[in-house]
Amino acid sequence: MTDASVNVAAGETLLAVDGISLRFGGVTALNDVSFDIKRGEIRAIIGPNGAGKTSMLNVINGFYHPQRGAIRFRGQNLTRMNPGFAARNGIARTFQNVALFRGMTTLDNLMTGRALKMNRGLFWQLLRHGPAMDEEIEHRRVVEDIIDFLEIEAIRRVPVGRLPYGLQKRVELGRALAMEPELLLLDEPMTGMNLEEKEDMCRFILEVNGQFGTTIALIEHDMGVVMDLSNRVVVLDYGRKIADDVPAAVKQDAAVIAAYLGVAG
Repeated sequence: MTDASVNVAAGETLLAVDGISLRFGGVTALNDVSFDIKRGEIRAIIGPNGAGKTSMLNVINGFYHPQRGAIRFRGQNLTRMNPGFAARNGIARTFQNVALFRGMTTLDNLMTGRALKMNRGLFWQLLRHGPAMDEEIEHRRVVEDIIDFLEIEAIRRVPVGRLPYGLQKRVELGRALAMEPELLLLDEPMTGMNLEEKEDMCRFILEVNGQFGTTIALIEHDMGVVMDLSNRVVVLDYGRKIADDVPAAVKQDAAVIAAYLGVAG
């Protein structure tokens, strides 16, 4: 175990998943799953297709409500929260399939990430004058900093529907960062990317974690990425947790190897 992993394992728990079970009719998506996410770590959630990974992120950000178990964030029970409440309380999310406003520019998409932080009412926002204008200028300054950070200045005025997929993924990351999350949930951030785009996204994820101190939980199928980025890895298979350890140990775990190779353990 590396020094970084030792520090993470001993760190403060930011989010705890305790005995989560989620069913859709007769189908069990998650079955008694428990793990934690330490403040400041990059926590990977992996598993074969259909393992329940995205369902788990949907539980964490309040999109799904489990039939059993509890979610605690900063020690507070948030099992019955909704996505809006999660966002207001510091949990941001990107999606496996890009969920952007395709007709809006990169800048405008990132500005939507500031919506929950705008305090002025609709009346002032419509006037675009006085206090509302001052507030918009401040939020725009935050968004411009994110555009610089993600190196997307050249596409700031381009409608995102015209952008290649890799850049759309970067814009979606920017919108999530605009929410200034304490916990950032990334659902397959490398999907559809070429090698160069993956390298860029890995760099940004590490910098978000290192420079901003943002705790990150990510789903990713590229095992090279998982092993390079994450402090700890939890592995799901058919809705059950089958492993939870540092990357090097998970990579050698017999149950994990069997799940990915589809052989009897």
